[in-house]
Amino acid sequence: MGILARASYVIRSKLNAILNRAEDPRETLDYSYEQMRDQLQQVKQGIADLTTQKKRLEMQQRRLEENVEKHNEQAREAVRQDRDDLARQALEKKKAKMEQIEQLDTQINELQHQQENLVEKKNELQRRIEEFRTKKETMKAQYEAAEASTRVSEALTGAGDEMADVGRSIERAEEQTQEMEARAAAMDELQDTGAFEDALSDEDAIDRELSAGRTDSAVEAELETLKAEAGTGGGSTDDDVEEELAELQDEESK
Repeated sequence: MGILARASYVIRSKLNAILNRAEDPRETLDYSYEQMRDQLQQVKQGIADLTTQKKRLEMQQRRLEENVEKHNEQAREAVRQDRDDLARQALEKKKAKMEQIEQLDTQINELQHQQENLVEKKNELQRRIEEFRTKKETMKAQYEAAEASTRVSEALTGAGDEMADVGRSIERAEEQTQEMEARAAAMDELQDTGAFEDALSDEDAIDRELSAGRTDSAVEAELETLKAEAGTGGGSTDDDVEEELAELQDEESK
């Protein structure tokens, strides 16, 4: 197959595919039905025209028959008048009319035969049209049912895809929720351990240990002073001791 032939084949295939997608079987069936009805109408018109022609010939035949009877009367009258010449002319005319009547009778019989054939064809065509109409409506109903089923299937397929997307979204939301809960728990734990305060402070671990040691030393020194004052009397009264203890408690509370 040559290049041009292959290209032509591909183009025809593409066009056929496009036409098949664009074609609505219901419209095609309705169009075929209307075409058949047009054909039936043409047959009926043909029968009417043929019948009209036959009637015209029959009328002409009747006029000739009337003329034949007229020529018979002329011949009888001529014989009564001893006018053989006129009787002969009348009979000749009668003979010519009889020949014409025979020709018309042949034509009328042919038209009658054609008319009968056309009537049979008309009846057969009409029967086929009725059968096609029933089949057409059945096929249209089947097509519409199939089309509706296809739409439902496509909708269900789309809904399945959407539900799958929803399921994945739910899974991602659950994962993100669990991650946020884990981060919140970690934050609470760090808050309880004081890690945030340590992170915000400029002191390192050694500074914190030394500071704690200085605090403990100061407390111990002051405690020794209190003990010494209590043991020697030192001129201090119980009120002084109570006051000093109160001050210490205030400082600790601060």
